[in-house]
Amino acid sequence: MAERLSPRLILEKLVSFPTVSSDTNLPLIDWVEGYLQGHGITAHRHYNEDNEKAALFAHVGPDVEGGVVLSGHTDVVPVKGQPWASDPFEVVERDGRLYGRGTCDMKGFDALAIWAMVEAHYTGINRPLQLALSYDEEIGCAGAPPLIEAMARVLPKASAVIVGEPSMLAAVTGHKGGMGYNTHVVGFEVHSSLMHTGVNAIMAGAKLIDWANDMNAENMAKTPGDVAAVFTPPWTTVHVGTIEGGTAHNITAKDCHFGMDFRVVPGEDPKDWRRRYFDKVAEVEAQMQAIHPDTRIDLSEKFTVPALVPEQDGEAEALVRRITGDNASHVVSYGTEAGHFQNAGYSAVVCGPGNIEQAHQPDEFISVAQFEAGQDFMVTLVDILRR
Repeated sequence: MAERLSPRLILEKLVSFPTVSSDTNLPLIDWVEGYLQGHGITAHRHYNEDNEKAALFAHVGPDVEGGVVLSGHTDVVPVKGQPWASDPFEVVERDGRLYGRGTCDMKGFDALAIWAMVEAHYTGINRPLQLALSYDEEIGCAGAPPLIEAMARVLPKASAVIVGEPSMLAAVTGHKGGMGYNTHVVGFEVHSSLMHTGVNAIMAGAKLIDWANDMNAENMAKTPGDVAAVFTPPWTTVHVGTIEGGTAHNITAKDCHFGMDFRVVPGEDPKDWRRRYFDKVAEVEAQMQAIHPDTRIDLSEKFTVPALVPEQDGEAEALVRRITGDNASHVVSYGTEAGHFQNAGYSAVVCGPGNIEQAHQPDEFISVAQFEAGQDFMVTLVDILRR
């Protein structure tokens, strides 16, 4: 019989794999699959288009519908340029905290979920427990839809999904949707002394960025609806996080690249925001082409994340509240894979150990107390599934 590892040892192994979203996650998937198979649990893979990454899912318990899915992602954000006090890909305990990239977001939950699968397998359960580990969550939840589709072809459909993003083990029942568009403004180069005869891609792009500022000011000034009012902030936000372009200070910029991202409150239609942005792009592009016909603005979808809408009598929410005793109302402004599961017909809730404020930070950590509370959560869940 293979050794049954503690959650802490599983966490240490998961963190040791540098699964930054730009790189492969296959060594981690190999290890998880081998560990589960060593305990008699069959795992399934779904590869991405270039076979450099894979999602993994598994099932324990009776081969029936109505189970519970523990959903996590395997990718992490980069550490380059961040001032870490220790090796980010090694779990280091200091002052009651477990430091390491992904300890909070979200290999801490992944480790607990893998541990719970093995415990449920040996303990015996009357209601199934499933594991779903995705790739590319950090770049727009891109790996979730194909994972969910692959699970539907192989496993009995579960009725509740717990997405273990860090929530301090509070039951998060709603979050904003998100979408983003890669924006490439193509200008026409001339010497800056004759800039009126050229098209500066950066300055044209600035019109779109200023439109984002106007939209944020307009949204902020609105009286929010009942659903939006519970979010912080209670409006749809439009954001540009990075921009690059140009070749020299005395040449009108030929190219400008940036991403235009939206976090849309439930109750507003993301398609409407897409239309508004595309209309503004067409307006600016027409202004550019009036100066030179070879200019343009190219758009491509970067990501889309559906909102998690609070459910009426949701099974996943009821299950988590039963485990945690948390009866407060919680919504968040960040996106998760829960919206994809909900769109696929699952009852979904977000609940995981750790504080989201630690996500993506240098010296990311999860407190030992939260990690242990997460293990208690899993013990109670497995006990419920036994009954």
